[in-house]
Amino acid sequence: MSVMRKTPKKKLVSDINVVPYIDVMLVLLVVFMVTAPLLMQGVKVDLPNAPSSPIEDSDNEPLIVSVRADGTYYLNLGGEEKKAKPLDEIRDTVAKVLRQKPGTPVLVWGDTNAKYGLIVGAMTQLQSAGAPSVGLVTEPPQE
Repeated sequence: MSVMRKTPKKKLVSDINVVPYIDVMLVLLVVFMVTAPLLMQGVKVDLPNAPSSPIEDSDNEPLIVSVRADGTYYLNLGGEEKKAKPLDEIRDTVAKVLRQKPGTPVLVWGDTNAKYGLIVGAMTQLQSAGAPSVGLVTEPPQE
């Protein structure tokens, strides 16, 4: 006597396997978390603490002029960000950038121990280069 067994038919699974997508997303998240602080790096400057409001967010990347305590100036443009430049060269470079992109914000990172005259000198040179307003960057007060 032959017994015919009915084999159950396997149904096709129509769900999407999302595990690989989650793995890729987590890897990208880690990569962006590591690289985000490196994007805003420049010359090490000890910024003063002051209660101030943040500037409005702009699509243009700002030009940042750093003034160190020893009186050297740096510009966050080009491949030589960590090389000191004379203020006249920085003014000419900022003027060229502002002619191309007039809405570019210009910021000054002044070291806490830098002489007041150095920071004011940088601000006046940047305004003469065509910057409508020059912002000063400070650290929020520590509570």
